[in-house]
Amino acid sequence: MRPPTVAPLSVARLGKTVPEGTVRVSGFSFVRDAVRLSYPIAEAIRSILPICDEFVITVGESQDGTLERIQSIGDPKIKILQTDWDPSHFVHGAINAVQTNLALDACSGDWAFYVQADEVVHEDDLPRIRAAMERHLEDPRVEGLLFDYLHFWGDFDHVHWTRNWYRHEVRVVRNVPGIRSWKSAQGFRRDERKLTVAPANARIFHYGWVRPPEVMKKKQMALDRLHHPEDWVQKHHPEPSRAFDYGPLHHLRRYAGTHPAVMCEWIAAKDWSAADYRRPDTLHEHNRRSVRLLSWLENNILHSRIGEYRNYVLLK
Repeated sequence: MRPPTVAPLSVARLGKTVPEGTVRVSGFSFVRDAVRLSYPIAEAIRSILPICDEFVITVGESQDGTLERIQSIGDPKIKILQTDWDPSHFVHGAINAVQTNLALDACSGDWAFYVQADEVVHEDDLPRIRAAMERHLEDPRVEGLLFDYLHFWGDFDHVHWTRNWYRHEVRVVRNVPGIRSWKSAQGFRRDERKLTVAPANARIFHYGWVRPPEVMKKKQMALDRLHHPEDWVQKHHPEPSRAFDYGPLHHLRRYAGTHPAVMCEWIAAKDWSAADYRRPDTLHEHNRRSVRLLSWLENNILHSRIGEYRNYVLLK
């Protein structure tokens, strides 16, 4: 499947007309064991390639064909850096930030567009993202662009809406000194302060919790090993071969929109039903009555989230 094309852009910036090509954009990411753990890394890369002048990705040692999958995209804009993952950085997910920063340091664009291995951008949003980068290029107050998130769970038809899932995150940053990936690579900071950002008016389709249940269990354990010691992992996963249980799906919202075009083949290949793996004693936090009630009040009455964590400062 060929990536979508994007029409030439020309937008107003500070009273001037900015021709296409004025802004140079670098995409970047990191990955390891994408095939074994069912990360749609090729789709993530292809989803933003049309508006990138280059794409830098660090690839950790993998024995499952991850490197070959990225190479198979066959786009000369992709620059692969093969890296070692130091186990001393596995606690608290620090390795994710280390690998992210290695890729960021190799970017040459004015803006650096970050997508993680399970995040995909819709082709309908690409012109708006590019326009935002053009519009804010000469405004030094804008250090990044903020995206809206769709968190899919169990399959491609259900999304989260409760307060325990983050609604926004920074995924485009200005390529200037001092900006670094923060903690386990959820966001960025500049010299350890929060970035000042503008809205991208675009979505990130997050597929981190959409996999066959057996693979989802492996992915969850692999992720936990990046944040906790091995004894913690063994204690919290006493049955490592048991398939992941997504729990009841009826409390989640149904997604009726379209998915990114690059995900068509991935979605068509789905051969599992999350509902088939339910156990009566499973209760994820988003299904708890107290969480759903407070989330409903925030969404429908208060129109804001109480104590929401924001690793950014949104410009008015």
